[in-house]
Amino acid sequence: MRHHQAMTISEQDEIKKLKKQLEHQEQKNAEIRDQMAVQRTIFANERTFMAYLRTSLAIVGGGFAALKFSDEGYLDMLGLMAMPLGAALAIYSFYRYLHRQKLIKQQMKEYTHTSYHHAKIHEKEAASYNNTP
Repeated sequence: MRHHQAMTISEQDEIKKLKKQLEHQEQKNAEIRDQMAVQRTIFANERTFMAYLRTSLAIVGGGFAALKFSDEGYLDMLGLMAMPLGAALAIYSFYRYLHRQKLIKQQMKEYTHTSYHHAKIHEKEAASYNNTP
């Protein structure tokens, strides 16, 4: 009976150890997911910027083509309106891109990592001030 209890205690210790390792890995994975989310946000902002630029280039190109290859007065007018519209869209897209990048960087600075190591450091500091939760 005594041998059976010792194995049970050993198994319980092993289970506790595995749970602690799993908790540590989950915290590490959460931090990695957060970092990857930031990267996805940055890339999404860049893709959006490039889409705006492609659209503005197409509008400017269409306006230029309407001016150069058309004998119709209304197409000339459309071309004259499309070219500045495309240029304005390009300027807006650049402003929007820079503004979003600034917000992303600001939020990255305000982000606090909650990894296992940071939690342990916090626990030690709190214990030194007798403020353990």
